[in-house]
Amino acid sequence: MSGKGAEYWTKRISEQEMPALSSTVKTLEKLAKDDVSSLAILGRSVMHDNALTSRILKVANSAIYNKGISHVTTVSRAAVVLGFDTIRNICITAKLLSSLLENKGLSEPVYHRLLTLMARAFQAAMLAKMMLKDHDEELQEEVFIAALLYHLGESAFWSMGGESTEQLDARLNQVDEKEASAVVREVLGTSFTQLSMGIAKNWGLGEVLVKSLSNPNERTPEIRSIYLANKISELMASDTKDVAELNHRIKQAADMLDLEVDEFKGRMIRCSHATRKLADTYGAKVLVAFLPDTHQLTLSAEPEAEPVKVREFNVELQLKKLRELTDCAINKANFNEVITITLGGLLDGIGMDRCAVMLLSPNRKRLQPRVVVGDNSDKMKNEFIVELSHDKNVFAESIDLKKPLFVENPSSDKWRLYMNDELRRHTSAAGFMLAPILVDNKVIGLLYADRHSSDRKLAAEDFDRFTHFAQLTNLCLSVSVH
Repeated sequence: MSGKGAEYWTKRISEQEMPALSSTVKTLEKLAKDDVSSLAILGRSVMHDNALTSRILKVANSAIYNKGISHVTTVSRAAVVLGFDTIRNICITAKLLSSLLENKGLSEPVYHRLLTLMARAFQAAMLAKMMLKDHDEELQEEVFIAALLYHLGESAFWSMGGESTEQLDARLNQVDEKEASAVVREVLGTSFTQLSMGIAKNWGLGEVLVKSLSNPNERTPEIRSIYLANKISELMASDTKDVAELNHRIKQAADMLDLEVDEFKGRMIRCSHATRKLADTYGAKVLVAFLPDTHQLTLSAEPEAEPVKVREFNVELQLKKLRELTDCAINKANFNEVITITLGGLLDGIGMDRCAVMLLSPNRKRLQPRVVVGDNSDKMKNEFIVELSHDKNVFAESIDLKKPLFVENPSSDKWRLYMNDELRRHTSAAGFMLAPILVDNKVIGLLYADRHSSDRKLAAEDFDRFTHFAQLTNLCLSVSVH
């Protein structure tokens, strides 16, 4: 399967995998050169595709495009009102999203990879367009589509599904980002950039896209905005957050627009909200959860926040709580009393920032916080829901093994395959601890603890103390049900 080269993959994607998208794009690009007949043909060329037509009209009538003009009900009318370039782009975007997202035969990891990549591209397209908002609309639209299709080769490859995508996905999971391009070249016989270039030329996808792929460092505003928008989206979506590099790229973009960094960040956050709305309007709601999180933006360069209250290790309080748990076992105390003492001991005795008792749902496919104490407890209680039905993860592992786990570094080789993006968002990058809550040797949930707000590392002794509390908790709960 390996080493076929750019020509082979371009041909295969254009002719076998995505012929409908390829022919739509080619038709639209031809029409762009023929203003007179283009509007009527454009209307006809999408008319037989009802889903595409309704999507185009929905987007054309959305607040982002339709600035107070009356509601449009036909594609050719929309093209007159909004201009051919805008409608062509809406058409390509709608067709691209449906072609890539509707391939049902993808494995879970490959589909996840595709969604992450497409969400990133969608965000980059909106950012690039926002960066050129003082230029004419034609250029903005060209830049939008070029940024959206910047990783078309890679997206098209993943959307094919099948053995070659699964093999490459497995290989890429074993290497870091620096080695990834060598692995891609070995398996495909070309790079994803070369493949994007091959498709762009084959489909006649405009000069701006070809130029941005072949000469990304060119200093013209359009090429620069495509390059920076893709870089920023990539950095924001990356598992290993390189805050310094992200701030460097944001500063470059702000300088290009002659703006203060904070002003540019504000625009980025507004742009992110607009992107979420637009993805939804395109019927690509599934992408919304994968869009890069702008929450980190506001925090990375803000003035000093209130100092975090650090709870130190307190041996006296810890012993007091352990004695109270022993009393609970003797007196057969109820669940709530036991849990309250345990969480107090973990929080103020061992010196955690936040702790939770997470209980399994009746079908055992989800974990939800029942009691949370410490910093940002409300946020954690409302948002920290762990799905267990998908791929293996560290929470499911603790439940299956019925044993406590010490995740000292979630991004290490030991743990990274047990962590997905959702878990990374909710847990602490500095590490966390889990222990099963057992009643009659059956797991009913997990104890969770971390030092999320102060970002302090956890030590082996912390885990020993945490485990001691977990064991006593389980003893109390088992006694209380008999």
